[in-house]
Amino acid sequence: MPDKTEKPAAETATEAAAEAAKKAVSATTAEERPRRRQARGERRIVQLLEAAARVFVTTGYTAASTNAIAREAGVSPGTLYQFFPNKEAIAIELGSRLMHEMRQSYDEVLTPITPETTPLEEVIAGTVDRFIEFNCRHPAFFVLMHGPDIPGRIAEEHDALHTTLVARVETILAPFTPDAPPAAVTRTAQMCVGIYKAGLELILAHEGDEREAYVQELKGALVRYLDPLMGTS
Repeated sequence: MPDKTEKPAAETATEAAAEAAKKAVSATTAEERPRRRQARGERRIVQLLEAAARVFVTTGYTAASTNAIAREAGVSPGTLYQFFPNKEAIAIELGSRLMHEMRQSYDEVLTPITPETTPLEEVIAGTVDRFIEFNCRHPAFFVLMHGPDIPGRIAEEHDALHTTLVARVETILAPFTPDAPPAAVTRTAQMCVGIYKAGLELILAHEGDEREAYVQELKGALVRYLDPLMGTS
């Protein structure tokens, strides 16, 4: 005689399916929690880095403090310390992210060109505009890269970035000077970067029409310097 307490097969299958679905939901929820925490953590880090950038621009790196950064971010110092142990760690993370973005600009702008199809003035204008736009959008970049007492790791990364910039400028200049020895092209590239950095400091110190006037002065200075060397005049 069949056991009357035994459930029908259909009912047992339904319960098993429900239990499996419940476990799947629980597993999915367990997987989503760390992702949500990670997303919230990244948003908080971005908030702190943006606040640090404003503080560094206002006071300089040396005078900035974690308390000032926390106030600017609208959080408690304790919250800040959950993500960064000190001001140096904040500066290193901010500097690394900005340098990564700048390297992407190098990849997009500083590419080999054909002198016959791309005038030198156009190359200079496009390159200067892109880099000035970046520095005006991220004024903390200049503060961190050129200010006193910056962390050693930032200085090392910036030196590597400078080396990359000079090498990229060389690749642009080389087609214009096919007969110049490599050492001469390197010197010219170094001078171009030096002129750009000197002009950048003046540009960032001004706003509005005056800033734009200095941008045009920088472009003109580079064209007047390169024209005789490139044989384009």
